[in-house]
Amino acid sequence: MTKISYDSVQDYLTSLVPPPEPELRKMEDYARKNGFPIIGPVCGYYCYQLVRMINAKSIFELGSGYGYSTAWFAKAVKENGGGVVHHTVWDEKLSQRARRHLAALGHAKVVEFHIAEAVETLRQVQGPFDIIFNDIDKEGYPDSLPIIKEKLRHGGILIIDNMIWHGQILDPNDHEKSTEAIRRFTRDITADLDWIVSLIPARDGLIVGYKK
Repeated sequence: MTKISYDSVQDYLTSLVPPPEPELRKMEDYARKNGFPIIGPVCGYYCYQLVRMINAKSIFELGSGYGYSTAWFAKAVKENGGGVVHHTVWDEKLSQRARRHLAALGHAKVVEFHIAEAVETLRQVQGPFDIIFNDIDKEGYPDSLPIIKEKLRHGGILIIDNMIWHGQILDPNDHEKSTEAIRRFTRDITADLDWIVSLIPARDGLIVGYKK
């Protein structure tokens, strides 16, 4: 039997994603050259698929960077007939970069931009939402869950990034704050009977939760 490595699986998954638009490739190149964390094409395409599958029209991103994940969500929302994707970051320069990329992709009209703390913005923006995407600082994951649960509609989907955390969650000797926060979040959501949850081992791990 052929020995399977993590990298070979990820490369194979990437090969199944349709070729990206030129502007999206620019965003991927920028991330690679600058060491900026993005969800990457496999997870991006999966997010796009989930939006199309449930005909989502209202999406809130907790932590949006310079708009790479936003681009996938916005593309799907447009194809679903329109709606809104909320892009949230603290950094004005990241917000401006996101605006440029999303305008070049032709997606800016379905995106609402917030320069603010993400969880508090979610608390203030009127919901409920079809999909919430969570990619904030990992130490903030556990405390974000109650407000996410409140703002997500029944039948909606929660997507959480970095749930394998570079393999650190598998190291019993790793008690770094971010690692422990991810473990706690995982325990909390999987123990809550209001959720149906799976961990998808693509890239750094996505948890996908369906709110009953």
